[in-house]
Amino acid sequence: MVLKSPLHKVHEKIGAKFTEFAGHMMPLYYKSIKEEHLTVRKSVGLFDVSHMSNLWITGKEAEKLISFTTVEDASRIKDGMSQYTVILREDGTVIDDTIFMHLGDKYMMIPNAGMNKIVNEWLNEQAEKHDICASAEDVSRDYVILAVQGPKSRDTLQKLTNVDLKTVGFFQCRYINIAGVNCIISHTGYTGELGFELQVSPTALAEDLFYKILDAGEEYGIQPIGLGARDTLRLEKGFILAGNEFEGGRTPLEATLGWTINWDHEFIGKKPLLRQKEKGDYERLTCLLCIDKGIPRHGCEIQKNGVKIGRVTSGTLSPCLNKGIAMGYCQPDYREKDTVLDIIIRGKPVKAKVVKPPFVSKDWLKTKLGNI
Repeated sequence: MVLKSPLHKVHEKIGAKFTEFAGHMMPLYYKSIKEEHLTVRKSVGLFDVSHMSNLWITGKEAEKLISFTTVEDASRIKDGMSQYTVILREDGTVIDDTIFMHLGDKYMMIPNAGMNKIVNEWLNEQAEKHDICASAEDVSRDYVILAVQGPKSRDTLQKLTNVDLKTVGFFQCRYINIAGVNCIISHTGYTGELGFELQVSPTALAEDLFYKILDAGEEYGIQPIGLGARDTLRLEKGFILAGNEFEGGRTPLEATLGWTINWDHEFIGKKPLLRQKEKGDYERLTCLLCIDKGIPRHGCEIQKNGVKIGRVTSGTLSPCLNKGIAMGYCQPDYREKDTVLDIIIRGKPVKAKVVKPPFVSKDWLKTKLGNI
């Protein structure tokens, strides 16, 4: 059964075109993916990302459960802070990447779309197996998640709250009242721009809040944004999409997420990762910018001199650069910056060079806006 956001009728009313994603029927776009993409880069956009999941992790050893089941030592994440991390299997491959928020004596974890049951069951299995006094509860259907993203996101939301949003630092979180609605705010996002995410419960309060945010952002040209632009925005910044970049069982080292690993604590999958790190000959996620015209897509082969050396996991036409961009796993010998490789698109080789992420830099708006 396909799930619909509590705001589905709102999206229908304002003209959304829908797509099914990870078991959810969500807006793909309202006007056009490119227009919505550039609106977020230039000003501000409003996303309904209720296809994502919500878990409460509670109990006197909630911190211990998170530390053991993710690569982060949760004792380092103070009350009022969020953290990006990954959950691993015993073999070191990634089950899911996630953000968790430390909110008083409990934690909220945000698994990816369609991963709520898998992650919830995994956490509770590990708590029981290792006698950890904590539990996870799947409350995904109790929340609407709204993301307000773009250079004018803070200005937009500031009109709706008495809290000085400049005091909500990057990756901080807290309970807050926005337009009369009590919710959880986090200074996070998936676009690479200034932005905030709101966890709204009960869901019946979300419709009025959605419209009030649109009204508050009207002077900045705010638009509702669909999943199409969300995908192109994240790819321009080199952000991972779990269903693509972890497909087939990948480790955080292969996914270039070694920076997320706190090695100074015990966690599931640590020993295999240490062995892989020591060996060092594993494929790694690589960013490729097309030199020739072409739009790479998921599954395209990556070649060097006619020999396959990898495969594209995510690809698109960058609305900001007007060039094809891709991420894919390559053998380590071919990852040096400016190395030219071939991406096979519709049976033809398209030249692309290895670049360091992000594809679109933080100063893009300042340097490129006048050329669009």
